[in-house]
Amino acid sequence: MTHRGGYVGWALPEAERARLLTRFPARYARTVAHHVTLAHGVPASHPLPAEREGAVLGLADDGEGVQALVVAIAGTPHRPGGGTYHVTWSLGPGRRAVESNAVITRLGWTAVEPVAVRLEPRFFPS
Repeated sequence: MTHRGGYVGWALPEAERARLLTRFPARYARTVAHHVTLAHGVPASHPLPAEREGAVLGLADDGEGVQALVVAIAGTPHRPGGGTYHVTWSLGPGRRAVESNAVITRLGWTAVEPVAVRLEPRFFPS
């Protein structure tokens, strides 16, 4: 039997997504606003994270089709193993969610007044 990997992290519940979209409108055509990744390339048996809340700390936007919200989990935006916790918020044509980390690394992010957010631990198949 072949096991496909996936990623583990947190889903953004629909009510939280709607609330945050009111506060941070999607700038580009495709609204993503779906999840925060903890680890990718992991099996379905990977343990789920214990945390169930975070805080939106900032906004990253390259002005060319990638918009992301920076999120703190357990008080930090720094993801173990590298990268920044974030939610890909919206994408323009030809842009992909995987580009959000590169945009945050290259351009940084603009701080916003922290907004608490409820998150649901989950495994996402690839």
